[in-house]
Amino acid sequence: MFRLDDKVAVLTGAGSGIGEAIAHLFGRQGAIVQALDLDEASASRCAETIRQHAGRADARRCDVADAAEVRRTFQAVVAERGRVDILVNNAGIAHVGTVETTSEADFDRVFRVNVKGVYLCSQAAVPQMLAQGGGVILNMASIVSHIGLPDRFAYSMSKGAVHTMTMSIAADYMKRNIRCNCISPARVHTPFVDGFLARNYPGREAEMFRKLSEYQPIGRMGRPEEVAVLALYLCSDEASFITGQAYPIDGGVLAT
Repeated sequence: MFRLDDKVAVLTGAGSGIGEAIAHLFGRQGAIVQALDLDEASASRCAETIRQHAGRADARRCDVADAAEVRRTFQAVVAERGRVDILVNNAGIAHVGTVETTSEADFDRVFRVNVKGVYLCSQAAVPQMLAQGGGVILNMASIVSHIGLPDRFAYSMSKGAVHTMTMSIAADYMKRNIRCNCISPARVHTPFVDGFLARNYPGREAEMFRKLSEYQPIGRMGRPEEVAVLALYLCSDEASFITGQAYPIDGGVLAT
């Protein structure tokens, strides 16, 4: 079950964190992983790790907010691998601030990556999926697309857009064998979290890490590998009856 043998899987933001965990798991399950990241070195490390474990993977630098670069990247994937079976729109950035403290530049930056990036990659993938008879798109949303979280105005805006883009793509293409779902994680312990704490709370990292962990009623943050398992299910043939859904993985946040 849950095999992805010979399926070409394009993953954005694959150089670290959740994206890297998904890439590694997909590689173990037989996918031909296309590891995309703005940081080419990180994408290369991800792909090399997959190959070291007998998987197949290519690394590609891609700025998901650059239309020309996205178009070239997907053209290269199709030219070299022949198809795009799975697209995981995982690349994203965070921002802390209210509507008052969020600058226009920061708002535009978050929108450009988190919203426009999903749009551009989906727009590049869908024609190929239609030509080959179908495919799967999985977007990375957040629990902030379901609830309000203090000081996350721009980030919440962007993930709400990801949620509704998911529903729209699912509705538009469900009759044409393209499924689209999204995952809505709560806090997940990634290198980004460690860097965020070091930058914003020097000397208080342990205290703030505990507070962030305790926000989840289960008492800890999620692990990237846990999100990757859910991604594997939703992108596998075993989930062929599922489209247009948002799946929280949140340690009980939405249950309280």
